[in-house]
This record gives sequence, C-alpha cells and structure tokens, in this order.
Amino acid sequence: QVELVESGGGSVQPGASLRLSCAASVNIFSINSMGWYRQAPGKERELVAAIFSGGSINYAASVQGRFTISRDYAKNTWYLQMNRLKAEDTAVYYCNALLGRNYWGNGTLVTVSS
Repeated sequence: QVELVESGGGSVQPGASLRLSCAASVNIFSINSMGWYRQAPGKERELVAAIFSGGSINYAASVQGRFTISRDYAKNTWYLQMNRLKAEDTAVYYCNALLGRNYWGNGTLVTVSS
C-alpha cells in the first residue's frame, strides 16, 4: 500500500508560481513512475507531467517550458514547479505513483485568477 500526500496548492494571480509536493509513504526508488495529473471542472483528468524510474520525463504540451517535475529520493517526495501560471491551469492536481498499480493522492486545488 502506498499513501501519497500532496501539498502546495493555493490561489494565485496569472503569471505567478507555485510548487506542489507529493510525499510518499514508501521509498520512491521502488516506484516505476511518479507523476502529476489535473482535473479542471467539467473536464477529464489529464496528465501534466511524469518522471520514470529510468529518468525520462514527459510533459503535457500545454505546460512544456513552464512546469518542471523533479524528485528528492532522500525525502521520498516529488515536486511540480509551476511557473507563469495561467487561468487555464486552474484545476485539482493529483499526484500519481505506479507501483504494481496506480496510487493517487487526494488532490490539491490550484486556482489561477486575477
């Protein structure tokens, strides 16, 4: 069983930055892929960014160049640095871990509004 706890969401103005954190209850060396998804009101959940055990990284086209995913093995935590936030980034952000099956955090709300 893997527990994931997100933090770092909030309400910001367009152009601002936020950093999301996802703390795992297991050693993240064992996790095949770690990622962030988001779900905006009335829309399906979508992949934002994922980092794989081999080090490769995928980003959604809509966040490429603005968001950065990273991980800290010592803290069993991965992050999503979000820069130049836009109104369309408003969503509930979920962290995800693939370890035999998918595990999800409870989500953290990011609101970008002027």
